[in-house]
Amino acid sequence: MKVKTILVSQPEPETEKSPYFDLSESCKVKVDFRPFIHVEGVESKEFRKQRVNLNEYGAVIFTSRNAVDHFFRIAEETRYNVPDSLKYFCISESTAYYLQKYVVYRKRKIFHGRQRIADLIPLIKKHKKEKFLLPCSDILKQEIPETLESNGIEFTKAMLYRTVCSDLSDLENVNYDVLVFFSPAGIASLYENFPNFKQNDTRIAVFGATTAKAAEKAGLEINIAAPKPEAPSMTMALEQYIKKQNKK
Repeated sequence: MKVKTILVSQPEPETEKSPYFDLSESCKVKVDFRPFIHVEGVESKEFRKQRVNLNEYGAVIFTSRNAVDHFFRIAEETRYNVPDSLKYFCISESTAYYLQKYVVYRKRKIFHGRQRIADLIPLIKKHKKEKFLLPCSDILKQEIPETLESNGIEFTKAMLYRTVCSDLSDLENVNYDVLVFFSPAGIASLYENFPNFKQNDTRIAVFGATTAKAAEKAGLEINIAAPKPEAPSMTMALEQYIKKQNKK
């Protein structure tokens, strides 16, 4: 069956140079965006119950922009004066640059990996004497604490935000040829909003092994999967599938 419409379960890209816009143009398909999940900050009252004293930590590990935002939000709400000496270890270069929203970018105290927590380990080990704080959500990827623990890194988790399902009730009578998912939480949101969802002719695209596992567990048939050697990105996987289907 031909593909004419795609719903990506993420916010619309802020830049005009998104590969999704290129895909829409090159394959003549309509691509819509809608976040199936969103983040809500933990209130300072709840944070205090975790008994995490921010003053005790000389370094922070950031795994996302959300972690950055909510760390500085909690700092402000609890009147914690972020010291200039604090070191920041960011999972990627883009997360490190995002820090400029809150601090003056100084290379001597901001370190970043390429995209995986494993990339950060050699950098963290050089500062092993520091006490590390890991700001996170309620659904932190297990790979992150496991990698830190297996490398003997002492750290404390601080749950600063939650991932919650978005209200999608206005999509009840809207059908798409392809639904694109990037996390198990996105799959959970689909069924929380539409408990009686039937796949029928809808194609399901998933990014990552944990998302694929969640889709299969929910009884969905996966038609498009990434990353793969021949399709390292979701847009490449979609393009290959669409070209094949729309030729028929």
